[in-house]
Amino acid sequence: MKASSVRMRSGDLRQFAAVRRITLDDGPERGVRALAFSTGGGLDFWVLSDRSLDIGPLWWRGLPLAWQAPTGFMNPALHHAEGDQGFGFNRSFSGFLVTCGLDHIRQPTEGHPLHGRLPFTPARVTAYGEDWERDEPVLFCEGEVVQARLGGEAFRLKRRIEAGIGGGSLCITDVVENIGTAVSPQASLYHFNLGFPALADGTYVERNGQRLLGPLVVPDAAASRDSVAMAIEDGGGAGCRVLAPSLGPAGLGIDFVWGRETLPYLQLWHDLRPHICVLGIEPCTSARRDGGLSGPENKLVPGERRIYQLRVTMRELSDAIDVTEL
Repeated sequence: MKASSVRMRSGDLRQFAAVRRITLDDGPERGVRALAFSTGGGLDFWVLSDRSLDIGPLWWRGLPLAWQAPTGFMNPALHHAEGDQGFGFNRSFSGFLVTCGLDHIRQPTEGHPLHGRLPFTPARVTAYGEDWERDEPVLFCEGEVVQARLGGEAFRLKRRIEAGIGGGSLCITDVVENIGTAVSPQASLYHFNLGFPALADGTYVERNGQRLLGPLVVPDAAASRDSVAMAIEDGGGAGCRVLAPSLGPAGLGIDFVWGRETLPYLQLWHDLRPHICVLGIEPCTSARRDGGLSGPENKLVPGERRIYQLRVTMRELSDAIDVTEL
């Protein structure tokens, strides 16, 4: 969608696509700030400023695709990472994307809660809006989150999220910098979470034409809840697809693409018990070991940066999309 094609026919371009600041104002969500994206092409989502600039609800052509917990998108002041013997993450976990890290992912260990201390940390928003002047107009937001401890790790995450105006894709670019004085291991896991109706009877996950998971039966109280992790062997881009053939007459495909150089592993997880029903697609930095622990992580020296890029595209099953290139 180009500005030139609609500007003379409207009073405000935000009629067609916009990013708006909103604040949730009830229950455990009260006070949570968000940026509401509406692309005008069927893709709508909220970027939660107070929860690490992660993505809460997400809709495609009016259908809610993101999994949501009973507590919704809880205010970070109510989050206690160390609670429940290091499993406090499970009380706040909700939404389409929860970014885990930045020095630890997976099961809790001494000094590290489940999936690290980054999740649900308030961000500082530095820019947001609509850019109609580009050749391909976009909605965007930018911000940063700091995870630091005196005498310990110190990381800054700078994030930019873009969504093409009139389109069905979103792109995430993260720059993680060691802003401390010591060499530190750096770990990231992008916890994408799908719920009904994207997760329904017949939903499956594939990569390069090979089925990795499914077809699933939803709900399924007897299904395993263990994570499965695999190395991404080939070079260049990496990706996988979630396909829901039972969703509408055309079905639904969700394509995930990321850079293998920084996210060389893919982890899959689901909990199909009644009243839960969530599927996790989790590109990450390290292998999964026995007991849900992580393998060795790459380290960042002071001042060093690491760039992560990911793209998610919603489509009908009949649409062919190359999921190997960012």
